[in-house]
Amino acid sequence: MTIETAISNSVVKAIKELYGQDVPEKMVQLQKTRSEFEGNLTLVVFPFLKMSRKKPEDTAQEIGDYLVANEPSVAGYNVVKGFLNLNIATSAWIGLLNAIHADAHFGEKEADDNSPLVMIEYSSPNTNKPLHLGHVRNNLLGWSLAQIMAANGNKVVKTNIVNDRGIHICKSMLAWQKWGNGETPESSGKKGDHLIGDYYVAFDKHYREEVRTLTEQLMAEGVDPETAEKRAKEEAPLIREAHDMLVRWEQGDKEVRDLWQMMNSWVYAGFDETYRALGVAFDKIYYESETYLEGKAKVEEGLERGLFFRKEDGSVWADLTSDGLDQKLLLRSDGTSVYMTQDIGTADMRFRDYPIDKMIYVVGNEQNYHFQVLSILLDRLGFKWGKELVHFSYGMVELPNGKMKSREGTVVDADDLIATMIADARQMSEDKVNKLDISEEEKDQIARIVGMGALKYFILKVDARKNMLFNPEESIDFNGNTGPFIQYTHARIRSILRKAEAVGIHVPDVLDGSMPVNQKEVDLIQKLNEYGAAVEQAGKDYSPSGIANYCYELTKQFNQFYHDFSILNADTEEEKMVRLVLAANVAKVIRQGMRLLGIEVPERM
Repeated sequence: MTIETAISNSVVKAIKELYGQDVPEKMVQLQKTRSEFEGNLTLVVFPFLKMSRKKPEDTAQEIGDYLVANEPSVAGYNVVKGFLNLNIATSAWIGLLNAIHADAHFGEKEADDNSPLVMIEYSSPNTNKPLHLGHVRNNLLGWSLAQIMAANGNKVVKTNIVNDRGIHICKSMLAWQKWGNGETPESSGKKGDHLIGDYYVAFDKHYREEVRTLTEQLMAEGVDPETAEKRAKEEAPLIREAHDMLVRWEQGDKEVRDLWQMMNSWVYAGFDETYRALGVAFDKIYYESETYLEGKAKVEEGLERGLFFRKEDGSVWADLTSDGLDQKLLLRSDGTSVYMTQDIGTADMRFRDYPIDKMIYVVGNEQNYHFQVLSILLDRLGFKWGKELVHFSYGMVELPNGKMKSREGTVVDADDLIATMIADARQMSEDKVNKLDISEEEKDQIARIVGMGALKYFILKVDARKNMLFNPEESIDFNGNTGPFIQYTHARIRSILRKAEAVGIHVPDVLDGSMPVNQKEVDLIQKLNEYGAAVEQAGKDYSPSGIANYCYELTKQFNQFYHDFSILNADTEEEKMVRLVLAANVAKVIRQGMRLLGIEVPERM
């Protein structure tokens, strides 16, 4: 039982004995005492004034007297108006530290057979280009959110929808046919996704040249510039060929389908390599080429049920005016699907595959309206979680040198960014790592852990809803609110514990309740105890940044403590034991919290 729970139970008993009233435990409001007042926990007395029929100060004093007499964890109190500031007994703090120490998964819950199933979709790449910086933020947010939801006792399924069909895919395929000369990842020495991305850029380059030439020809014929450019974009030979290829794909043309499968296999191999480097994975991958037909069938079913309507040109629409929105296209007049159709089909397949209780889509904020509409449509179609689906909407991420434009080949490539971060980490930590008696392989491993930790933490510490500027140099600093700062503190604690073991000092399994603790040690125990609440709040808010900020605050507080107090050279053996247990559990909670962010922490740095 935690200190807060014990005190809450005692307050309920106090109200019953003092005022003859039964009150629910949720009425007991306990909070950390503000730093300018004496005490550890503060009870808000105002909710009990109707029962006591006394002044706030008198009510607080009566409850305080009762707690000192009847609750062992309360050593004393002081009253500030309607607030009862409680001093917690040393034995209670040691008891709390022992409880934290004994719990290998402190602050986290495990799923059981009755736990709700949460499905989280993230990544959602196109197979015509490699993953870029935007995908990095998406994948890191999705993976972290999955860990946080699992730590809150949910069963979690991590899923991905790959956009593997459409005109953008045909552009890369057509460009490879025209200018590839049979090039493969093996013959070029390039990752498959990078190779296909090159041909997407090549298509756009040649297409823009065709549009420019055709626009000039039309203008020479007297067509106004705006109309000329519009016609040129529609009539350029390359775009017509690409559309023809898309039609052949839709019809199942063997030559086109074989080319599509071969080039997509190159891309998937490249994606997998990037996912491994990012430390993310999926339990189930869906493909648009399979789900769009399901979506068309579901829309036709909705049409028969009167949920949608067909216009004169044959297109199918949903009327959302009763929901304060407009009409939404679901099937074009030629019967082809739109993104909304695909998402309906994917939802249908997922619902058949899993007993989903909550569906979370990790998708950029430019799709806010799309998911507002999708929620309404899924609810109409009878998906029990449709109305409650969560669009985990996040903002754009940029580097200091500007935005990304994949069609122009100026994308901030995920693989390049990862390699740069690891190289920078190796360079930045060279002095520290060279002092360690370890192999080059271990040094490379530390550089990878630090570089990826810097990248992940810098992105995840920012509120996901906000646009952000990712600064690689700032992210890898060993001071301040960064991943390496937290990782280095963990490594420092592990070094202290190894030194203790080397001289025969072992971290005790249990501390005696009479052992002394000073105020900074109490503050650290309180901070450790807040981890469970931080995990719970991060789950409610879908907020990896909440975990990141908790880890930073805990790390900062430990470093302040370590600056003021020695651990191995403590004045007494009792102090040494308390501080070793305290340090070991700070390291444990840092390790757990960073794991929820998908970040490894090294044993040495």
